[in-house]
Amino acid sequence: MKDFRHYNLLKHNTFGITAHCRRFVEFDSVEELRTLCHSLTSADQPLMTLGGGSNLLLTRDFDGTVLHSAIKGIEKTQETADEVIVRVGSGEVWDHFVAHCVAQGWHGTENLSLIPGEVGASAVQNIGAYGAEAQDIIYKVEAMEIASGNMVELTNADCHYGYRQSLFKTQWKGRFVITHVTYRLSKTFTPRLDYGNILAELHQEGIVSPTPQQLRDVIIKIRREKLPDPEVEGNAGSFFMNPIVSRGKYDELATLYPNMPHYDIDADHVKIPAGWMIDQCGWKGRTLGRAGVHSKQALVLVNRGGATGNEVVTLCTTICNDVKQKFGIDINPEVNIL
Repeated sequence: MKDFRHYNLLKHNTFGITAHCRRFVEFDSVEELRTLCHSLTSADQPLMTLGGGSNLLLTRDFDGTVLHSAIKGIEKTQETADEVIVRVGSGEVWDHFVAHCVAQGWHGTENLSLIPGEVGASAVQNIGAYGAEAQDIIYKVEAMEIASGNMVELTNADCHYGYRQSLFKTQWKGRFVITHVTYRLSKTFTPRLDYGNILAELHQEGIVSPTPQQLRDVIIKIRREKLPDPEVEGNAGSFFMNPIVSRGKYDELATLYPNMPHYDIDADHVKIPAGWMIDQCGWKGRTLGRAGVHSKQALVLVNRGGATGNEVVTLCTTICNDVKQKFGIDINPEVNIL
């Protein structure tokens, strides 16, 4: 177990913002986590569980204790003719897990390639991209209750997954620390190609029926072309959630913007890309202070160099106000702001 005081979180947030926590503890087993939970006192409060920091914006120092999982391991626990059940340590890098699945012939993660962060966060945030979400493959979640040190097993249904939501972000926030996530993966490859520009990229490559590795490679290519490298320009990937509006609101806007992209959710609801609206407001590539909007993807806010978290928040608020004024739609951050 690693235990540090007045710890700099610069390397634990992809926005590249300097902020300190009072205490930082990293554990690499369930036993170490249980020992830690039993030793925590009121002096360690408040607590925050932090993964790779790829979905976090720090606006201040954290006057409390940060818990970080270094629990590793990818283990096939069950197998049938059609599927495999795979248990993964919460500290595994998400994309390493995806690469492993593709190599093993376990299917369902391909469209989630290159999403930054660690496995534990997939179960908290319900990460998603290109028509796929973690909830599609999560079988169960193992977590420790901080107050008691007791382990619990939670089913997919228990977690109440929604668009970038789960009970870990609401009622259970601060109650549990995830130690393992178990996924149900298929042995039959059924590619999802009808989202974004996947088909166009495959066509450009001359691929009609992609293999799992080819689909992963195309997803990685698209993401790298659209998203900045955090090592070069600090960011947290997509900063905003795509709003889901009523069919009536969509119809109203479609008369004004007939080429507006959209995705039907059901008979009554439509998802409108927030990036498109932000672009229509003229924000793509612009800078406000030391924070800005990425030139290739308006969903992404970036640290131009030396930006504070509050500068990013100011940019976020300004953009939200402009989108509201132009489209009458509220857009909200996907990123957790501390």
